[in-house]
Amino acid sequence: MENKYADFALLFKALSDETRLKIIDMLSCGELCACDILKHLNITQPTLSYHMKMLSECGIVNADRQGAWMRYTLNEVTTKSISEFWQLLSKSKADCICHSYCERQENSCKSETDNK
Repeated sequence: MENKYADFALLFKALSDETRLKIIDMLSCGELCACDILKHLNITQPTLSYHMKMLSECGIVNADRQGAWMRYTLNEVTTKSISEFWQLLSKSKADCICHSYCERQENSCKSETDNK
């Protein structure tokens, strides 16, 4: 788990923008041309290119040039791994980084109770 934090931090950073989340929501319905994405967002083409570059570079979105336009799809492998990591991160587990802290706290509480 330890080595995954840095990798997923980059993915979550890419997801930390409202426009990029809207783009991902749009792509959840299937492949879209940049022109189709632009029709639904109040942004310029250079701004869209910036957002798509961020999403493509971290592997969330696949980009395919077809003539003058780019076509985009969600990278299902990456989106699945994000979902699996989030599930793992947000539930209790034996190798959680807090267990050594929790054990120290529990022992500290026990010794305080024993001293009373």
